[in-house]
Amino acid sequence: MSGSEGKNPERNGVVQPAATSQDIYDGGMKVRREVLGDAHVDRANATKDEFTYDFQDMITRIAWGGIWTRPGLTRQMRSAVTITAMVAHGHWEELAMHIRAALTNGLSRDEIKEILLQTAIYCGVPSANTAFKTAQQVFKDLDSAAPTNETPTPPN
Repeated sequence: MSGSEGKNPERNGVVQPAATSQDIYDGGMKVRREVLGDAHVDRANATKDEFTYDFQDMITRIAWGGIWTRPGLTRQMRSAVTITAMVAHGHWEELAMHIRAALTNGLSRDEIKEILLQTAIYCGVPSANTAFKTAQQVFKDLDSAAPTNETPTPPN
């Protein structure tokens, strides 16, 4: 450890020296719900069983509690990095989820488009092509689910 690492006690988000495993889990679950939404997290937890329990616990503690709570990057930047990783590895369902999360984290559709254009260069055009189709479907689904401000015309 270098001398500068010990000077910032908040450098590790919820993973602090006195934090319990439950503290880290709770902090991770809070961020997971904020980023992915209660409905998604509730669905993931509803399907949790003896076989998947440890995996769900691990991603909540390590990914969400250990990484997403760290102060070094904004949530928007974390979303950009995550989208890129999903494209690079071809994880299309996870990409769709993280595109929705990126919008929740404050990225605009134009910023997501720019991220996907960047992935075309560094991850490959075929992967970016699928990523654009995935994002297009996410946006279409969100737009069709959005409430309209129009008042229905009463029947005559």
